[in-house]
Amino acid sequence: MRELRRRPLDPPPRVQVTSNSGRGLGLSSWQRWPRAPCKDCQAIMKVLLLKDPKEDDCGQDPYVRELGLYGLEATLIPVLSFEFLSLPSLSEKLSHPEGYGGLIFTSPRAVEAVERCLQKDTKAEVWKKSLKEKWNAKSVYVVGNATASLVNRIGLHTEGETCGNAEKLAEYICSREPSALPLLFPCGTLKREILPKMLKDKGIPLESVTVYQTIPHPGIQGNLTSYYTQQGVPASITFFSPSGLTHSLKHIQELSGDSIGQIKFVAIGPTTAQALAAQGLPVSCTAESPTPRALAAGIRTTLQPHAC
Repeated sequence: MRELRRRPLDPPPRVQVTSNSGRGLGLSSWQRWPRAPCKDCQAIMKVLLLKDPKEDDCGQDPYVRELGLYGLEATLIPVLSFEFLSLPSLSEKLSHPEGYGGLIFTSPRAVEAVERCLQKDTKAEVWKKSLKEKWNAKSVYVVGNATASLVNRIGLHTEGETCGNAEKLAEYICSREPSALPLLFPCGTLKREILPKMLKDKGIPLESVTVYQTIPHPGIQGNLTSYYTQQGVPASITFFSPSGLTHSLKHIQELSGDSIGQIKFVAIGPTTAQALAAQGLPVSCTAESPTPRALAAGIRTTLQPHAC
């Protein structure tokens, strides 16, 4: 049984953008934030981030806020949607923490799958009364602070969040006291095998359950076309996953034309950087860690010769 989830878009033209310029874009803007003053800039550098917008506790997208501090005008365009799978099976497993040594989350979408399981009235009540406490008595491993904050939101304590990718998290897990019980690993269809393999090699039992699959965002072509028509060719484009690259690259190449050589291509992490290189694209920057601050600093350094 599959549950289709598509991120809603504003009325046409449907580009979900976040601009920190404060100017009207002629587009349906998600949010706009004031950019930092920059007295000597001849032109504001426009950067494109291929991800869906997310508000933090301050009501802002943290990537846009950090880039705005450097006087960069950021636009967010989502390129991926997700179908959720096997939620009844996941819900059943969550009901039996005694059968597992802990949980592993390597993506926000896996946490969202758990949230969807908990939306059922009876499950939510049982979770609050007993299941949450039982899971908190075990290890809950996560990749990255963004995923950790989502896990915290459902009441679970986390560890390993400073690990920037699945390989580093696997190393962290292997350094801990192993449990005889398997770790429960909700994941997507495109998960890399490096974490399961590393745990298997160390004799750490793992039970994977596929809870979502990645599909192209239905509005990706129209959104990118609207952006290029009204904003022109961006100074840089940041990719947040190999699948995001796969579903957007053809459109970007067609829209950029001969100007594609002017674009600085940026990756959120080493796996995405490898995917860019495999497509023959020069990687101008890879964020030191998958965080808004690290990405903004990397993009700023990459564009330094052309910006104040």
